[in-house]
Amino acid sequence: MDWDHLRVFLAIAREGQLLAAARKLGLNHATVSRRLDALEESVGSQLFVRRPAGSTLTTAGERLMEVVERLETEVLGIAEELRAVAAEVSGTVRIGAPDGLGNCFLAGELGALVAMHPGLTIELVPMPRIFSLTRREADLAIVLDQPADGRLVVSRLTDYSLSLYAARAYLDREGTPNNAEALADHVLVTGVEDMAYASALDYGALLDKAPGRKFRCASVVGQLEAVKAGTGIGILHDFAVGGDSGLVRILPKIAYRRSYYLLSHPEAASVRRITTCRDFLAKRFREERRRFLPED
Repeated sequence: MDWDHLRVFLAIAREGQLLAAARKLGLNHATVSRRLDALEESVGSQLFVRRPAGSTLTTAGERLMEVVERLETEVLGIAEELRAVAAEVSGTVRIGAPDGLGNCFLAGELGALVAMHPGLTIELVPMPRIFSLTRREADLAIVLDQPADGRLVVSRLTDYSLSLYAARAYLDREGTPNNAEALADHVLVTGVEDMAYASALDYGALLDKAPGRKFRCASVVGQLEAVKAGTGIGILHDFAVGGDSGLVRILPKIAYRRSYYLLSHPEAASVRRITTCRDFLAKRFREERRRFLPED
């Protein structure tokens, strides 16, 4: 089979449309269509059901997709092995992570990895509600819930804790609640419920369902900044608060414990730049365990 045809096949499968695949590959629509026709003729099967709204894989296409993805990873692995002759980890690794973890921890940590490997480029991207390693939207992903897809390699990075916080200035102005019921008399900083993309984010229900006034912010970092500014009381990640003297932990009996999981594609085990990043992340989370679980 012609690798150029297989590249077109992969792009269509991942983008869902011939036109989008053409833009991705820098080709014109006619070339993409012609190469797909040639591939289907060579394998003797229709690989996509083509509709105006997009192209979906047939059963034969799904089978070929598995094979071509393995081939793609093998090609990437061979390229890594060849680069390893110069003993240098290089290339680009995209890491997807929740915004709170990405901004309050990873952004400050990954610079050390780049310093160790000057040829390595790290792309840290926020985790959207729908995310696909299979479509190569990221090489590594850190998530809050273990995935149902058994094909992914999953490892538990760490547990982490969350607590109720308010700015010292806010408590001086509004008073400190002495129980959960007293939260009704305060402004409560919460997430946006219909934008919660993981079941592990259910801790926000305590404040969201309380009768107090609300300030809702979909971003974890936004909630942190709102609480620091004295807007109200919120549930914050303990590792994000750190030793901020302007924030006070209140109602210590109200606390939550959740987990971060690291995901990668199984074939990525042969790609040196990805395994280097994976090993670095696992090591740093082990070393910083007390930061994520300060009460343990």
